[in-house]
Amino acid sequence: MNSLRKLLLAATVAAFVAACCPCRSYQKRTRRPLEGTAWQLIQLNGRTVQPESGHYVVVFSQSDRSIAAEGACNKLSGSYTTDDKHSLHIGPLRSTRMACPDLATEQAFAAALETATHYDMDGPMLLLLSDGELRAVFQAAE
Repeated sequence: MNSLRKLLLAATVAAFVAACCPCRSYQKRTRRPLEGTAWQLIQLNGRTVQPESGHYVVVFSQSDRSIAAEGACNKLSGSYTTDDKHSLHIGPLRSTRMACPDLATEQAFAAALETATHYDMDGPMLLLLSDGELRAVFQAAE
């Protein structure tokens, strides 16, 4: 019983410290809205992607619930739905059909968007998840 009390006390202290953490203030201050922000891909399926201006960018439009994205050389568009529990469903996506030098990455990018089931936000970062698995990480573009 004594160890249970110690465990509960430790959990309470950890929760208190986390709630007071300066990083929470940073997250709130740097958070960007899902809609209207240009999101630059920085990680795809656990692999770091070097951000290139204008490539692998996603913008969610609040007015008509549309999504516009740009891969390595193709433009993608479609619709999305979301709710207050951060569920997210994108697609189906339409795409131009240009042959790209890095077509595999572009196809994985489109698949990560279309298979997203939820999203999370961490400061200026957008995380797309598919059934709890992290598929893509985006950073708010400057």
